[in-house]
Amino acid sequence: MQINEEIKDKEVRVIDTNGEQLGIMSSKQALEIAMERELDLVKIAPQAKPPVCKIMDYGKFTFEQSKREKEARKNQKVINVKEIRFSPKIEEHDLNVKAKNAQKFLNDGNKVKVTIRFRGREIDHVAYGEKALERFYEIIKDHCVIEKPAKLEGKNLSLTLSPKQ
Repeated sequence: MQINEEIKDKEVRVIDTNGEQLGIMSSKQALEIAMERELDLVKIAPQAKPPVCKIMDYGKFTFEQSKREKEARKNQKVINVKEIRFSPKIEEHDLNVKAKNAQKFLNDGNKVKVTIRFRGREIDHVAYGEKALERFYEIIKDHCVIEKPAKLEGKNLSLTLSPKQ
């Protein structure tokens, strides 16, 4: 954003602090008006013909803009993807412990990626992994929705879950 002496255009359309148009004038004349009022001349629409400039307190404007951006960032919700891994030969108790952890993640508003790792010849028996994923989902289905269905990627079978709204 160009301010004061940085504006090199011959003619500019000038807007007052109240939003009223003062008309088209030379940039020197507009700068003099801004200096008389002890304010800054700021180019707000450089692509317009002629460019549009506004008379305002630039320091106050940038402060309020940064304040609005901070407020917007504060209201944003960051969603993390937590990963839970196990093998297709997982026992029932261990599966319940993993499901309990997944419930905590989902209740916190995070997504959960459930990954089953196949080692060695286990890859020949993908059905065992699919059954383990089904058992896992049966335990926590009240807290989540399947975002991406189970998919075999290399030696991993993955399923992505997101929290229920």
